[in-house]
Amino acid sequence: MNFVYSLQRYAGPNSRHKCPKCGRERCFTLYVDSNNEPLDPTVGRCDHESSCGYHLTPRAFFKDHPEMARAKSYAPEKTSVKSRTADSITAQKRICTIPETWIDVERHPNHRHSDFVKFLQGYYDPSVVNYVTQMYELGSTKTGDVIFYQIDIKLRRRTGKIMKYDPRTGHRFRDDSQRGITWLHSVMKKIGELPQDWQLTQCLFGEQLLFYASKQETIYLVESEKTAVICAAEYLSTVWLATGGKSQLGSKLEVLRPWQVVAIPDVDGYDYWCEKMASYPNIRVSRYLEDTSVDWERERHIDIADRILMGDVPKLDEF
Repeated sequence: MNFVYSLQRYAGPNSRHKCPKCGRERCFTLYVDSNNEPLDPTVGRCDHESSCGYHLTPRAFFKDHPEMARAKSYAPEKTSVKSRTADSITAQKRICTIPETWIDVERHPNHRHSDFVKFLQGYYDPSVVNYVTQMYELGSTKTGDVIFYQIDIKLRRRTGKIMKYDPRTGHRFRDDSQRGITWLHSVMKKIGELPQDWQLTQCLFGEQLLFYASKQETIYLVESEKTAVICAAEYLSTVWLATGGKSQLGSKLEVLRPWQVVAIPDVDGYDYWCEKMASYPNIRVSRYLEDTSVDWERERHIDIADRILMGDVPKLDEF
């Protein structure tokens, strides 16, 4: 019997573990076999791509432990281009969505309740804050967590990323006493509002804005949802989308092919994004942060929103 390993699918907080490198809880995804059995507690990927970056693959593990490879009869997964294409087409045919009837004020209070929006109100005019929160359809939980909905170009609501921010600093709560990232579809599954066979297919944050965008417009792409919203508030006449993370590129980018795109990665992501976007001639990766950041900014892994909030607002043509 040959064993093929893949990253464990999310099935609630217990499916995420303590990272062996940075030591943070519930941020480490293990590689598991077809029986959902982990290969080794050290074999997996940390969610904190910038500050930690730990990722040990089964291939690398077995290279250092050849005796384990023989014992497990390990065979790296081989998927042809043809089968990948077929799988992609199948996945595209079945897009599971969040029912619009579920998005109401009883379950999700007005967006002004979120601590993230309260933070924005400390920087921008109320009319600007109201504009961007409506544009991105930001939601809020009853405890003030912001909901960054993923709505695709066909205006289908795929899911929502639920995050807690400090209303004073705008920083995300990361310690164990506060919630990290929660997904709306996972919450709905848990309470029986979605069937258990509901499958997530992610899209870019803000992708719904492409429905209204002219093909002559330049689209700006950043990593985090927070950054996209702040940039949209700063540059009101432009469209800002977010990948949701440094490694969240892949097929999400296909929707962007009709547009000219300027991608602005976090300060530590320039080389990685250049590599991943090499097959997209319409996407130019900006060198702005790569060329202008000083040592302390690199240590903090800043993004363009950090620069803006510090009062250093570049002109669009500087990107």
